[in-house]
Amino acid sequence: MTKGVKAIISVVALMFIGSVIYVVLSLKPADSTYVEIVQNNKVIYSFDLAKEKNRSFRIECDNGGWNEIKIEDGKISMSDADCPDHTCVKTGVLRSESVPIVCLPHRLVIRYADKEQN
Repeated sequence: MTKGVKAIISVVALMFIGSVIYVVLSLKPADSTYVEIVQNNKVIYSFDLAKEKNRSFRIECDNGGWNEIKIEDGKISMSDADCPDHTCVKTGVLRSESVPIVCLPHRLVIRYADKEQN
């Protein structure tokens, strides 16, 4: 093998290892229990999941659509929506600070937040 091939293999291996480390670190469970629900870049709900009781509620959108939010056992998810692809529902429970639950057709985001913001 030439030096050039060895260099390319080393660079590709380092990129692969770096990518794996990034994915593992970005998907770690959130330390925070504070959550905010944002619609059209405005926070419409903000609360502490550790203090919330089990409940479901609906968020109506300006375009006539809706999203059903479910809080159960200190976890939050989007249980139903009238959007065409249901990607937000398929996302499941909010687990990571780096991966929010997003409904693009309704411009709705559920994400972890810092306690100071609440």
